[in-house]
Amino acid sequence: MPKMKTHSGAKKRFKITATGKVRGRSAFSSHILEKKSPKRKRRLAAPAVISKHDEPRIKVMLGAKKK
Repeated sequence: MPKMKTHSGAKKRFKITATGKVRGRSAFSSHILEKKSPKRKRRLAAPAVISKHDEPRIKVMLGAKKK
């Protein structure tokens, strides 16, 4: 059986931290920025930890080892 391929879109968008959490970009940070406060935009610029519920699906796409 052939090896599973890493999902190209996922590898560009997500990273797995040393503790095994999934890190990605914050939502709501790309457009309609005029009405958002500078404080909110700064907070959105930082990488966000992805929800626990979405983690397993992303890890499968990235080919992460199961624990």
